[in-house]
Amino acid sequence: MDRKTKPPGSLGRLEKLALRVAKIQQDLNPRLARKRICVYAGSHGVAQEGVSAYPTEVTAQMVFNFLSGGAAINVLARHGGIEVHVIDAGVDAVWPGDLVNEPRFYQRKVRSGTRNFMREPAMTPVECEAALEIGREQVRIARADGIDLIGIGEMGIGNTTSAAALVAALLGFSAEEAVGRGTGVNDAVLAQKISVVITAVEKYKTAVVDSTADHHPADNGLYWLSCVGGFEIAAMTGTILEAGKQRLPIVIDGFIATAAAVAAFAIDPSTREVCFFSHRSDEQAHGKTLAALGVEPLLDLGLRLGEGTGAALAMPILEAATKILCEMATFDSAGISEAVKAEA
Repeated sequence: MDRKTKPPGSLGRLEKLALRVAKIQQDLNPRLARKRICVYAGSHGVAQEGVSAYPTEVTAQMVFNFLSGGAAINVLARHGGIEVHVIDAGVDAVWPGDLVNEPRFYQRKVRSGTRNFMREPAMTPVECEAALEIGREQVRIARADGIDLIGIGEMGIGNTTSAAALVAALLGFSAEEAVGRGTGVNDAVLAQKISVVITAVEKYKTAVVDSTADHHPADNGLYWLSCVGGFEIAAMTGTILEAGKQRLPIVIDGFIATAAAVAAFAIDPSTREVCFFSHRSDEQAHGKTLAALGVEPLLDLGLRLGEGTGAALAMPILEAATKILCEMATFDSAGISEAVKAEA
């Protein structure tokens, strides 16, 4: 990189990004030509607590929107030359028969939505493992298809509450620090979300302390995913874990996807090596979560949509960085004089 026709370091973070990809791929000519975003969808039982500005049926309606190409993620993916896979990890909906043969849609429903974690754990350990496997499968499919760069996004009414509870439990945030306005809720709903997170985190922390059963430790990602997670969040966690295992670079979207990364890092810290964080969203806890993880996102555009939209914008930047390493001339190849070295 330092032999390229530029002052050393003059391309800033692009240089570091290119070197990271080269290290992951173990190749001085890294390639990110084929890109895919997996959008995982799931319904949330905690939505019964009135924590969202939208009704729960919007989750299924947005899946149809993704498949018809009309959502923001579709627009940005088309612009960036990115494929989109849509995965039903646990949507409370019955799909019409003609979707069975839709090649971009993966019907992998663990259950028709998680349970309301205010009353009981969102999923059983077996269900959590099944959701993780949904995400792992997409990495194996991506590898088989020759995908160079994978991204994760999500859709699930109520999932900012789930993500807030997850980061509060695993990173030690207060509920007030972890909870944001999500879909744009008013002050009353925001207060309700905070109350739900406070109650849930305390409930499942107490369950670990009080029980003599063989529970996961309170700081374990699997335990908290099963207690307060969503099927789509667990699936994204599985994608991160398998991407780490397969050495496939992965782009993390916004707050919900970052919550999945928090869980993944708790399960396997080495997975952070393949993760690139696309943007700092406008969800108030996202910046704090990124800071707690010690990572710097590529973009800061005030986004708060999800779906993988931030990942779609960041992927071409990563590809551009690798092309600097692959295609830019060196001083030698271009016959250009280097900087004059100072006398010792």
